[in-house]
Amino acid sequence: MSSTSSPDPYSAFLPYPETPVAHAASGPLAGLRLGVKDLFDVTGYPTGCGHPLKLEQSAVATESAPPVQALLDAGMAFAGKTHLDELAYSTNGVNHHYGAPVNANAPGRVTGGSSSGSAAAVAASLVDVGLGSDTGGSVRLPASYCGLFGIRPSHGAVSLERAMPLAPSFDTVGWLTQSAALLRKVGDVLLPPDAAGCGLARLLVADDAFRLLDDAVRAAFAPALDRVRAHFQGIEAAALFPEDTADRRPVFRAAQGHEAWQAHGDWITRYQPTMGPDVAGRFRLGSAVSREDYAAANEARRTIRAFLDSLLGADGIVLLPATVTPAPARDSSGPALEDVRSRVQQLLCVASLTGHPQISMPAARFEDAPIGLSIIGPRGSDRALLRWAERLSEIL
Repeated sequence: MSSTSSPDPYSAFLPYPETPVAHAASGPLAGLRLGVKDLFDVTGYPTGCGHPLKLEQSAVATESAPPVQALLDAGMAFAGKTHLDELAYSTNGVNHHYGAPVNANAPGRVTGGSSSGSAAAVAASLVDVGLGSDTGGSVRLPASYCGLFGIRPSHGAVSLERAMPLAPSFDTVGWLTQSAALLRKVGDVLLPPDAAGCGLARLLVADDAFRLLDDAVRAAFAPALDRVRAHFQGIEAAALFPEDTADRRPVFRAAQGHEAWQAHGDWITRYQPTMGPDVAGRFRLGSAVSREDYAAANEARRTIRAFLDSLLGADGIVLLPATVTPAPARDSSGPALEDVRSRVQQLLCVASLTGHPQISMPAARFEDAPIGLSIIGPRGSDRALLRWAERLSEIL
């Protein structure tokens, strides 16, 4: 799929000239195909980061990013580099320069982003695994919109060397698959052993997170939740948004925005690149976040993290919606897309702020489009959480 001669009706891949990438002949993932978000280096390819000027300035990589190499060493075959939102700074799945990939499971709707091409490629069965990154929801939201499984691991669990940063204290490697079993098998290759004492046993339901949904969307989730409650004994209700920190979005936007400007502000100032108005606006806001505001945001993050650590303990899992709506229509206006992005950010920013692992799983359909549920576990419980996702997938 990396070749310009290969058909790509889903606009999932960058049209790079095909360059062979070596992979192991055997291994736990042998025979499977890998799509790689174009912010990771892959030997023999440039790294465009969702922007044509970045692509123009990029050298051809002489070494693949560690998670890419690990998957190649596990036997996966490289299928191509996939599209992403501009500089990975959006969850809408629409790139000002390259357009929007096609969502095979909801063709009239966006894929979500910023791992848009990776999600599109997996949903269309062009690859088995889509490697992405997740800063503010860039794997979890496309997973929900496209009816896939997707994981944001514990912050720092997987190396981001030779990958474009956006906001380093939020950035994580993530991946998307069509099954929970394969999501776990990729984790077996990429993830370190779980922290000691991560015996996940308590399932909590974040009732207040479900109250953020419109009544009709909440009703669409009801059959899946009923199946979960019928299967597991002793499920507890939990409040994920205590009143003193109910809306975490201002904290997230300040901290992420400041770090994004630190990562890309010099390049933007020097080259004045053409950007989509939404992405340009986010960088503009980030440039205005003072060091004092950033420090205050990080102090608030510590409070939020401590709350979630206390809620989960060493053995808890909290179940919540992955999104507030199905994917918006492809022809939605910019303001409409931003409204959905803002609403869903209330759910997505929790794990981003705290560094906890979160997995999105297909659970229902609404208006003939997929919507997902998700689970958050203690920091360092990634492998155990993946096993729980397999258990839940059999119920959902």
